[in-house]
Amino acid sequence: MFQGASAINLDVKGRMTIPTRHRDALAVQCEGRVTLTRHPHGCLLFFPRPIWESHREQIAAWPMSARAWQRIFLGNACDVELDSAGRILIAPELRSAVGLQRDVMLLGMGSHFEIWDATKLAESESEAVAAGMPDVLSNFSF
Repeated sequence: MFQGASAINLDVKGRMTIPTRHRDALAVQCEGRVTLTRHPHGCLLFFPRPIWESHREQIAAWPMSARAWQRIFLGNACDVELDSAGRILIAPELRSAVGLQRDVMLLGMGSHFEIWDATKLAESESEAVAAGMPDVLSNFSF
């Protein structure tokens, strides 16, 4: 399970250093082989390859009526590997598609991660809080 937020700076080549606590788990779980793709909310999804392969099969089986969504997820998928310094290269097309600049946030979301432009994530979270809790969470408490 991946969890927690990490503030990270992309280097000039578009590489992102994976925090050590996640790097070690990724080395064991998928030998550093991961897949990145777009999410319609304006972030990138970052999957260990075995997890992505399961999702990829499900997405590929969607009916023709979901073809546009297949293009978003499958058409933008990019297989990458952690380099010897524990970094991944985010393709320029993916960085551009979701507006990643220098300051990004890596969010552990259980089986995968989300990669957000830091400013865009802050705006998204503010909008979510302002909109109030959805009904599905009305019985949730800590």
